[in-house]
Amino acid sequence: MDSSSPTSPALTWLRNAAVVTALAIIGGLAAWVWLQKPAPDQPPNVAIDVSGIVMRVNAAFEADWASKGIPAPTRADDLTILRRLSLALTGSIPSLEDIREVQAMQGDNVPERWLTRLLADRRTSDYLAERLARVYVGTENGPFLIYRRRRLVEWLSDSLLQNRPYDRIVRELIESKGVWTTNPAVNFITVTNESQKGPDEKKLAAKVSRAFLGVRIDCVECHDGKLGSPWKQSDFHQLAAYFGQTKFDFTGLRDDPKQHYQMRYLGETEPAVISAKVPWKPECMPDQGPPRSRLADWVTAKENKTFARTLVNRFWALLFNKPLIIPVDDLPLDGPFPPGMELLAEDFIAHDFNLHRLIRVITATRVFEASSVTDHPGAEAQWAAFPVTRLRPEQMAGSVIQAASLCSIGAEAPVIFRIKRDIDVRNFVKRYGDKGEDDFDNAGSTIPQRLLLMNGNMVTDHVKGNPLLSACTRIGMLSPDNRAAVESAYLAVFTRKPSAEESAHFEERLASAKSMSSRSIAMSDLYWTLMNATEFSWNH
Repeated sequence: MDSSSPTSPALTWLRNAAVVTALAIIGGLAAWVWLQKPAPDQPPNVAIDVSGIVMRVNAAFEADWASKGIPAPTRADDLTILRRLSLALTGSIPSLEDIREVQAMQGDNVPERWLTRLLADRRTSDYLAERLARVYVGTENGPFLIYRRRRLVEWLSDSLLQNRPYDRIVRELIESKGVWTTNPAVNFITVTNESQKGPDEKKLAAKVSRAFLGVRIDCVECHDGKLGSPWKQSDFHQLAAYFGQTKFDFTGLRDDPKQHYQMRYLGETEPAVISAKVPWKPECMPDQGPPRSRLADWVTAKENKTFARTLVNRFWALLFNKPLIIPVDDLPLDGPFPPGMELLAEDFIAHDFNLHRLIRVITATRVFEASSVTDHPGAEAQWAAFPVTRLRPEQMAGSVIQAASLCSIGAEAPVIFRIKRDIDVRNFVKRYGDKGEDDFDNAGSTIPQRLLLMNGNMVTDHVKGNPLLSACTRIGMLSPDNRAAVESAYLAVFTRKPSAEESAHFEERLASAKSMSSRSIAMSDLYWTLMNATEFSWNH
């Protein structure tokens, strides 16, 4: 057949290539429009009023700073706060598209209005669901036949997006029944299942005490507490006994009243049936009902304040990458507590465990909006400066991927982009080092980690990849001049504009590029340099 025939493979290939090129050009033209002209202002979102509680939390911190002779912090600029919000809630820096939209917003409360957008964004619920799932069930896939981690994460994401009250989420995790595929909350129990034994009561007691109550009562599993610990071996196993009737069979997860939890205490010769009992606030425990339902009532009771404190401390840690109380899952029952913690916990309880409200309150405080720049040596330790912390591995990977794309990679992005992003993040985190459950220890990076950034595929592929898709190349091609190109690159990578000195340095480099190919290389080098800078790897 003649190569010019309409059905020839050569012509088909050319036609497909033309379509791809045309789409890339159209995408480039669209990008050029908003690179040059900020997006129109969005109408202000109606948000709930949290000013009262924010003022009280601010006053608590201000009084503490004054008592220690620490000056109150100055406020960070809006773009810095935007970066903090995006890293904490989506696991990546904001896109250049996001930044242009924020720059176009007029009036006050820009971070609050942007937060409203983020709380309605599936990226936020997906990211927070994964962080909570690590606390509830860990990171491993578990027993495949009766456990589906992905189903649990999806259920958590839906719950967070809908802003379901947190106590209802936890109740469902503790008392759920049925099949792990159709009732995703059941996976909280089935992940502990052991062949021929069923769900592990001890693992479940440890998870409930740490994840929901911020108490490391599992440290007395084998013997009574020492060195001033208030807990005894019986406290732990009496808590575990609430899962003693939990059974797994062909009908799914259920409770068997004929089944009991047995344990041989240290010093005893024979195991004994252990009665279920809670280690504190027994007055919050209902008298009637299945054991797990009663336990769920006790854990989430408004009078059991440690439940609210634990969630406040964990979400504070997610937003700052540093908890109010360290470790994040080891809180004192009776104090003392840091400034603001009791106020936040009481407000969380009073508003029926509203997670979105809690996020709004914390991010509106002077502490979250504070500049990280301070001259006082003790300011950061006392929350009078935003803590400078290293990005977690998934934040690092997400930020590299997002910086390499002009548009936000959210639910509206093409599915192939989202799938590739998820694969890239998983691979990078695995190589960079995944700590599993968040411990927020902020350890320094290792030499292999730095080399992975400098020489690994993650940065290189996203900077020097397809020139039609690479953000750095498109910025270089579509910007009206070198100054605009450098500014757009800094915004995309650092979420800030360059200083005059920084801009002049890179403008000179771009000016020396006399051809399109050399300019593309210069822009790739600029991007690579910024992504490997210390500033990119830290939240501040």
